[in-house]
Amino acid sequence: MKYKIQFRCEEGEHFLRVFECNPEATFLDLHKAILASVKYPDDQMTSFFLCNEQWEKEQEVTLIPMGNSFEYDNMVMEETKLSDLLTEQGQRLIYIFDPMFERYFFGALKEILPGNVKGVRCVEKAGKAPEQLQKEESLEGIVGKDGRAAWESDEDFYGDSQYNEDDIDMEGFSDMSFDDSIY
Repeated sequence: MKYKIQFRCEEGEHFLRVFECNPEATFLDLHKAILASVKYPDDQMTSFFLCNEQWEKEQEVTLIPMGNSFEYDNMVMEETKLSDLLTEQGQRLIYIFDPMFERYFFGALKEILPGNVKGVRCVEKAGKAPEQLQKEESLEGIVGKDGRAAWESDEDFYGDSQYNEDDIDMEGFSDMSFDDSIY
């Protein structure tokens, strides 16, 4: 048996990637095949999510172990076989390739076919993949020209450093105690 998994992206014009996968391959194998097919470096905290019919995220499969959610178990790509979660033709999943802006490829288990394939291999490519990470102009207001985050500048974050100590109402602090012995 082999799976045929297809990914599309709203950002890429006519973007399509189709993979033939051994069901015993892991989500890490699929992750690496996706990256190779779009020529992205493997330096982001990517994830897969199984989705319902409305593309709402359900079970997450992470690149590295993360904290458990209340609803789903923590599943890691390296330890999770495709067949552990993908069991029915038509199942939907997304692959988050830009975690900062949560941009992703929409995927589906298109076919479960007879035959065998080793690992995961890309069998069809169409269109150009979008840039993996948003350009700097989309970070305007978040990252300054010096490369520091806007909130890293003490002046901008805390406001005007020219303040008058007489403006602070010390009377409101007079009944406060920071003595640990009263607790």
